[in-house]
Amino acid sequence: MSYTVVDKKMIYHCSQADIRGGGGIETYVASLVSSQISGVSDRTITSLHNLDQRQFKLLHIHDQNLLAELRQECPAVFTLHNHSTYCPSGTKYLENRATVCDRTMNPLGCAWGHLVDNCGSRRPQNIIKDWGNAYHPLAILKKLNISVIANSDYVRGQIISSGLSPKKVVTLHCGVQLPKSIPQPLDKETHQNQRILFAGRIVPYKGIEWLIKALAKSDRQIHLDIAGDGWGKPSMEKLANEMGLSKSITWHGWCNSDKLETLYQQCLAVIFPSLWPEPAGLITLEAYARYRPIIASAVGGIPEHVQDGQTGILVSPNNIQQLAEAINNLATNYQKTRLLGEQGQTWFQQEFSLDVHVQRLERIYTKTIADFQSRTL
Repeated sequence: MSYTVVDKKMIYHCSQADIRGGGGIETYVASLVSSQISGVSDRTITSLHNLDQRQFKLLHIHDQNLLAELRQECPAVFTLHNHSTYCPSGTKYLENRATVCDRTMNPLGCAWGHLVDNCGSRRPQNIIKDWGNAYHPLAILKKLNISVIANSDYVRGQIISSGLSPKKVVTLHCGVQLPKSIPQPLDKETHQNQRILFAGRIVPYKGIEWLIKALAKSDRQIHLDIAGDGWGKPSMEKLANEMGLSKSITWHGWCNSDKLETLYQQCLAVIFPSLWPEPAGLITLEAYARYRPIIASAVGGIPEHVQDGQTGILVSPNNIQQLAEAINNLATNYQKTRLLGEQGQTWFQQEFSLDVHVQRLERIYTKTIADFQSRTL
């Protein structure tokens, strides 16, 4: 039995994410839903089970667990937001070896990764669950005749190496909304305050330990604002205290949008020190939108969003001295820092604004609909 949710054909976003707030996927889907794209519903669909899928103009799926409910009765696209479709742990990072995982998904290698390399839970029931959560959607995706959108060339390469045809996968880099208040270039007074910003979860693979150790080698006038929370926070606070940095770091915890906006305006640069291969990283684009340069690790999809020496500085993951030098470089050079921020903002307007992203997404929708119609004629 099926039922109808619309009285005219429209495009629907399909996700179980809470678009009222949260992480990257939630923010992204919310921005698309509210962007008022022509023919796109302002409602999301959380389940395709028992729906008459012929009623839709197109379904844009964001959750891999919804792929099993797709019957290909209408055009559809699937966005790869993370590694979970081809990596059971979802990280592509081997914590015990402090390195990016270069294995393709297979039972033996992934079990070894969980048990020995600490890429995920060591509990047998969780290993089996993680494997199923990745294996089954990937197997379904290989059979479905739908377009797949990767949010970086790095992610596109990963899913292709996992068995998808290159013809099915297209890269569409993320876009973010401009801040509510009109952003301004970095001024001298803000630069002289010597504040840098980290925003994200406080877990080991986000690189907080690396950042704290680099801060200890940076100019003592530099102050680090940390916006975020996570289970790794107590140990990182302890590390900061042991290194004599308690007065050089402010732990803000989880921040609402207004608080985070204030922290962006107070900083001279944003630090993105991830150790795991971030699929993309919206924080980079959010920094550009506010005329702030980025100092980021050259891993995963991050380098696709940073023009080294033009919009920010790329550093090798876990290289303490290199990160400290990059921080000092911007903290002691106002003109360079302002210029990088301005160039980042220009690049953002050209490539990463939500308007540009939506235009490119609409072209994917148009092609997907046309291809579906040609197959069903």
